[in-house]
Amino acid sequence: MTKKINLAILFAVVSSYSLTAQESATPSLTAPESPSPTLTPVASPSPTSSPTRSVRISFVPPPLEGTISLGIYDGNGKLVRILHQQADLNEFTIGADALVTKWDGKNDDGEGLPAGKYHARGYVVARSKIEDLGQAAAPAVKDNASGNVKVKLMPNPLASDERPIVGLGVGFDNEGSFLKTTDGLPLCTVSETPNLIRASIKKNGEKSVDVWQDDGAVVEQFRISNIDKMMAFDCGDFELE
Repeated sequence: MTKKINLAILFAVVSSYSLTAQESATPSLTAPESPSPTLTPVASPSPTSSPTRSVRISFVPPPLEGTISLGIYDGNGKLVRILHQQADLNEFTIGADALVTKWDGKNDDGEGLPAGKYHARGYVVARSKIEDLGQAAAPAVKDNASGNVKVKLMPNPLASDERPIVGLGVGFDNEGSFLKTTDGLPLCTVSETPNLIRASIKKNGEKSVDVWQDDGAVVEQFRISNIDKMMAFDCGDFELE
């Protein structure tokens, strides 16, 4: 169940980080007992081993009850890590004036990313109304297979933006379908239908969208209302070493 976010509202989004690395133990030398002792070094760490990375990210969530999705973006604005997807408060450390999380410097495939500047940002998403409209005609999926829509969000009173506009699409995986930003950050679940082969989205007024999904046997249609009930937040830039 979604937990409520009850943090004091600040005048601006707080963004901070810390990067710590743990060094491997220094090789030691041991000598056997003999008249002519020789030194035998302990094997050094593999050249391919890398120090542990831990980037601290803190932020003040917007004053909206909902789940949190947070992504890490590289210097070109590409999403490289879905750090949190529809997360509740128990997935964060609650500080005195912010929520805190950590990033290990890896992408979604578990690969270490190169040193450089990265950015973190995300959304608090309120619960939407999702209606199952039943079986639909297959062409609705085919005609809109790569579609996306633009939605004007609620303004975040902690940021200087007024009503930002976000591009939304629909994605799916082994667990079902979900709304996502056009850059790939998942926001909310549409259905838990497995084994989908395609999905599409189309706007239905200013505050709702229709989604079609196809599992190869049946095409279903869903209507998601109140999609504007979300607020964007920004954690700022940080360096990965």
